[in-house]
Amino acid sequence: MTDVPARERSGLTRTQRLDSLPFTGQHRKLLLGSGVGWALDAMDVGLVSFILAQLVVTWGATPGQLSWVASAGFIGMALGASLGGLLADRIGRRSVFALTLLVYGVATGASALSWSIGALIVLRFVVGLGLGAELPVASTLVSEFAPPRIRGRVIVILEAFWAVGWTVAALIGYFVVPLGDNGWRWALALGAVPAVYSVVVRMGLPESVRFLEGRGRHAEAEAAVRRFEESAGLPAPDAASAPPAKPTAATEPTGGRIAALWSSGLRRRTVCLWLVWFCVNFSYYGAFIWLPTLLVADGFSLVKSFEYTLIITLAQLPGYAVAAVLVETWGRRPTLATFLVGSAVAAGVFSMAGSVPMVLLGGCLLSFFNLGAWGALYAVTPEVYPTALRATGAGWAAGTGRIASVIAPLLVPVLREWGGTGLLFTVFGVFFLVAAVGALGLPERRSQALTE
Repeated sequence: MTDVPARERSGLTRTQRLDSLPFTGQHRKLLLGSGVGWALDAMDVGLVSFILAQLVVTWGATPGQLSWVASAGFIGMALGASLGGLLADRIGRRSVFALTLLVYGVATGASALSWSIGALIVLRFVVGLGLGAELPVASTLVSEFAPPRIRGRVIVILEAFWAVGWTVAALIGYFVVPLGDNGWRWALALGAVPAVYSVVVRMGLPESVRFLEGRGRHAEAEAAVRRFEESAGLPAPDAASAPPAKPTAATEPTGGRIAALWSSGLRRRTVCLWLVWFCVNFSYYGAFIWLPTLLVADGFSLVKSFEYTLIITLAQLPGYAVAAVLVETWGRRPTLATFLVGSAVAAGVFSMAGSVPMVLLGGCLLSFFNLGAWGALYAVTPEVYPTALRATGAGWAAGTGRIASVIAPLLVPVLREWGGTGLLFTVFGVFFLVAAVGALGLPERRSQALTE
């Protein structure tokens, strides 16, 4: 059933009509279509952690070289996230989403042909440009269609596709990478799939109604709304009685979109959001990109390290499931803060792990809480800003976070040399606690319509 009876819908704007719908087959198609792209993104990022471990064996790569292989991709992601958000507010969410899939799919396939560490670093940078832009744009697109009362849950489910993709990466790492000296090349070749999927995205997913109305493309906006209403079994309302849509995204904010993020009404939100993104990226990528390599360095075989990483990765799925429930019962802010504190505790457990059971326990707890926190963070991020700034705000928050994901892989070998795995994961725990404090400064918009 809908929140608003069909006979009363004629007096609603298009966005109000969209927000009043139940979760329909079209919502499911959008979620699945975006989620597959999200999973492919995660698969590509996850593959790097397994490739790093094999490059030590096959190419004799040094820790410094491995750090740059990882960080080059994150430098690209930082730029991609910032530029992708700006583009999405200018040319549309769907167009940028499809373009990013094409860019990183082609570049990943090309990475399989790398002839040196230097070539791999350059190609990983290009891959990062596409990867970084995709996630904030996809979450913005889905959030602008999702019914307000379950929007947070829908976004957490979208983010849960990350665990699916990372699990696929772990399976590829376990079964494909160890096959021989060129196993890592075959793994990267599989990462070219997003280039093909970009065509599906461009042809099959709708463009944001809020974006279309802001650009004055009212016929396209109406067609998109009708597509979802028909999926819910609702007749077309009387167009003559519907109030006119107000332009939003078409108007350039005074001083530009980036400057508008720091206006008096949004400054605190931006500071808190960027702080959370920075700290979560630092700890997550510092830990999980290096995890197989750290296990090898601690004396486990390459195959065993991949096996343990696969087990730890599977713990991400229940973390997302719990977060999906809590963001609509507790709210975004308390869920995010709680999972970040849990991540800090899990990092502490891992820092003291001295046996296989403790390694698996600490790793699984870290996967559970950290990925649940990611789900809540992606749920709250598009809700922080109005439509004209939504993709830009989400993109720049993600871009700021990617700066941390560049720094963390470079610092991991240094921190481990100073104080071993114990010091390394203690530092990660501190960053999680700082992120939890930042989360308390974010707005709570559970069950509320997105601001225009």
